[in-house]
Amino acid sequence: MTRVRLLTVAALAAALTASSVHAQQQQPQTQRASGTIERVDGNTIYGKRADGSAITLKLADNVAITAVLKATFADIKPGDYVGTGGIPQPDGSQKAVELRIFPRPQADGGHYYEGWYGAPNGTMTNGFVQPAGTVGSTLAGPGDPTIVVKYPQGEKRIIIPANAHLVRNAFGSRDDLKVGAAFRAQAATRQPDGAYTAAAIAVGRDGARPF
Repeated sequence: MTRVRLLTVAALAAALTASSVHAQQQQPQTQRASGTIERVDGNTIYGKRADGSAITLKLADNVAITAVLKATFADIKPGDYVGTGGIPQPDGSQKAVELRIFPRPQADGGHYYEGWYGAPNGTMTNGFVQPAGTVGSTLAGPGDPTIVVKYPQGEKRIIIPANAHLVRNAFGSRDDLKVGAAFRAQAATRQPDGAYTAAAIAVGRDGARPF
């Protein structure tokens, strides 16, 4: 290959790399946006964050709304699809910080991964609660019931302490967008004017708090 051709190939590779980096930089970065609803005007939610600052969230016309309801350990049934944010324990189990019961399984059938944002060294386990014999057994002592959650690559035993945040997700509607309700958009895009846009939102019902 001649020197001119080598330089041409190198220049083309550099141009493609620069184009790829530029495209990645142009991709909108999403983030979690949450607060309490103070006013709703059409597709726009005006709310207040936990620190008292204002937040504006503009919803898509076809926004997907999830209603979040309070739950207890007794609401967890064998066969339920759950998602648990937890902390690894020395024996390999996970101690739940929060657990949600989903209305239907995720397409991948569940997963386990490290690096969950909700706690130091946090983990996320999504999957199906296993049948009787595993549900409700005691692993860490009195008052700490456990479940076994199975996903395609394996299973995890989840300890559920009394202070774990348990909720049940349900299909919601715009009727759930009420003043005083807590909300969270997991993938919101910040706009130049400081407002956020989102295509999906979770809203607490009857005092429940999404996470």
